Amino acid sequence: MKTLKIGIIGSGFIAKFLAVAMKQVRHCEISAIYKRGGADELADIARKNGLGDPKICDTVAEVCNHSDAVAIYSPNYTRLAIMEEIADAVQKGAKLTGVICEKPLGRTMAESRRMVELARGANLLTAYFENQLHMNAINNALVQLRPQQEAMGNFTLARSTEEHAGPHNSWFWDPSKQGGGVLSDMGCHSIAICRHILTPPGKSPTFLEPVAMQCDTSLLKWGQPKYREQLKERYGVDYSKTPAEDFATGIITFRNPETGQLVKGQFTDSWMYDKQGLRLSMDGLGPGYAMEVNTLISPLEIFIGDEAAAGAADAETALEKSTASRGLLAVQPNEAHLYGYVTETEDMVNSFLNGEDAMLDWEFGVEVTFMVQAAYMAAEQRKTIDLTDSGVKKELESYRSLISQGKGAEVLFS
Repeated sequence: MKTLKIGIIGSGFIAKFLAVAMKQVRHCEISAIYKRGGADELADIARKNGLGDPKICDTVAEVCNHSDAVAIYSPNYTRLAIMEEIADAVQKGAKLTGVICEKPLGRTMAESRRMVELARGANLLTAYFENQLHMNAINNALVQLRPQQEAMGNFTLARSTEEHAGPHNSWFWDPSKQGGGVLSDMGCHSIAICRHILTPPGKSPTFLEPVAMQCDTSLLKWGQPKYREQLKERYGVDYSKTPAEDFATGIITFRNPETGQLVKGQFTDSWMYDKQGLRLSMDGLGPGYAMEVNTLISPLEIFIGDEAAAGAADAETALEKSTASRGLLAVQPNEAHLYGYVTETEDMVNSFLNGEDAMLDWEFGVEVTFMVQAAYMAAEQRKTIDLTDSGVKKELESYRSLISQGKGAEVLFS
């Protein structure tokens, strides 16, 4: 079987995490990496782990000319410009098969729709990387409960929480660059996974229709003077002037278009979870049955006492976003697999080699953008948004949240 040669644009945290996932997937290699900070380190990871001998490239076009597919893992504010360059490279003769984009596809509906337009105009297959929909813990539970769904009816409520102590890089904290705060960063995961759990077996990822959104955005930790100063010193971001939310919670209502039944997804996301590290918590409730996932429940625990803590390795070798290097620590032996990165990469590779879009294509990414932006609008207007209203839909097409415009004080300090 042919090997899919993947060029990577963006060599930060997510690129390295996905390289770890690629180690566990057949028929793919890293063929090229765009030259920017971290590129040499990523290339070294590839070579040491049998993922190819990637060429470090000075231009996006050069990456395209050495690849079958290109993965966009760069910061949110760079992605549309990069996609313009990819489309231009294809027009000039690059023989690309497909393009991958890590969530979110765009910071606004306008950006997301333009990304799709460019990909389809260049006749490229697409993969939207939303790892949580590929988590085996969730999908195995759904398969296990299919007989109950058939006998009793589908899930009626799904809940998803994603929390950690805050992002790694300065641009994540900058609402104008990232597209908002924790809702933009992690709410896209939580809203999408709620819809996935609620979707009846055998239906497409976009089967359920979003009909209503309510949401609250808050600045609970990182708006306090002590922590504002920490952000300013560490990342150069001033939350006294241009804040973003560090906590968001809401409810989205979906309708089954075949039966008319309404179901609900409840999502909560925060950058103020100062415990073991990243926590993903999902559950689904149906009539007479339920499922629950908590990624901090691990088959492996270690203990490091105060005396031994001086010799502790980097805390994140145990768990993503870990804030502790002593005490009783949960350790996930294979985080890339646990969080769905391995399965989403495998799906993309197999789909592209078979000439198909991935299970989650960029049109799916547009829908996620729509729901996230609706959540921001609901929080700003402090009311439930009717997502079936044609006027609301039209407004969302050109909408940009106040937080993403750097005007978060109007929403978060009032």
